[in-house]
Amino acid sequence: MTTTVEAGTPPVRTSPSGAAPGPRRRTGRIRRVGLPYLLLLPALLLELLVHLVPMVIGVVMSFKELTQFYIRDWGAAPWSALDNYKVSVDFDAPVGEALLHSFLVTIAFTVLSVGLCWLIGTAAAVFMQDTFRGRGLLRALFLVPYALPVYAAVITWVFMFQHDNGLVNHVLHDQLGLTDKPSFWLIGDNSFIALLTVSVWKGWPFAFLIVMAGLQNIPRELYEAAALDGAGVWQQIRRITLPSLRPVNQVLVLVLFLWTFNDFNTPFVLFGRTAPAAADLISVHIYQASFVTWNFGTGSAMSVLLLLFLLLVTAVYLVLTSRGRRAAS
Repeated sequence: MTTTVEAGTPPVRTSPSGAAPGPRRRTGRIRRVGLPYLLLLPALLLELLVHLVPMVIGVVMSFKELTQFYIRDWGAAPWSALDNYKVSVDFDAPVGEALLHSFLVTIAFTVLSVGLCWLIGTAAAVFMQDTFRGRGLLRALFLVPYALPVYAAVITWVFMFQHDNGLVNHVLHDQLGLTDKPSFWLIGDNSFIALLTVSVWKGWPFAFLIVMAGLQNIPRELYEAAALDGAGVWQQIRRITLPSLRPVNQVLVLVLFLWTFNDFNTPFVLFGRTAPAAADLISVHIYQASFVTWNFGTGSAMSVLLLLFLLLVTAVYLVLTSRGRRAAS
């Protein structure tokens, strides 16, 4: 049977089976394209509800004279324009001076903690690449500080840092004789060392885990070829390990920086609601400015300034690392 096609009539496109594409096929294509977005919609809505909405409310609060007198109806608090920000950045006044001191302490603490966490974690991960008896058990032990709940781990350190019967003084003073007398670790200048010790202790296993995963992607043939060429261990680390880990380290350092700079649980559990001046991290300082003095407007302004600083640092870091990747390639 033959089919006659009249002149001027456009041909009808048919599928391989001979059927013309209908609305069902178009509907199926739309469903396939829109299904991923539909599945992501609940997570997006929860993200907006949990993070974006409180963030917007915090920004609005930073422009209000929100004190304990308006805590029941914070929307009725009078507008203060930029007064809260002016008070926060007035470094000649007590509030601004204390905020600047806390910011500098946090910068020093973050740089030292991130550097030590990366250094210890990388050294442990490189050491664990060689096969030896008990390597699996040692890897598991290394991850114990990271797996422990923060409150349980820090409270344990609080007992070890006690002046009279703490384990730290017992080892340093009684056993090793490194100090003339038992030291106060949770007050005074030593509080910074105590805070840094706890932060590094619970943070380096994360760096160890990430670097160890990154090392699995480096072919062993590169090390074997370098060894045949006479390269030593340090040359192999400089020429092979560190360049290969550059993408991993770029993400790792940024994550460690953000986590450490915003760390609230460690200093709060270690020192309580009022941290010593030497360990006055900005997260606890903002908490004190908000919930101890009941000045939520000023505390919100400090939080917004902290957010802007972290966004700026993140943007600059990403730009510099992207330029480094392009230059290396």
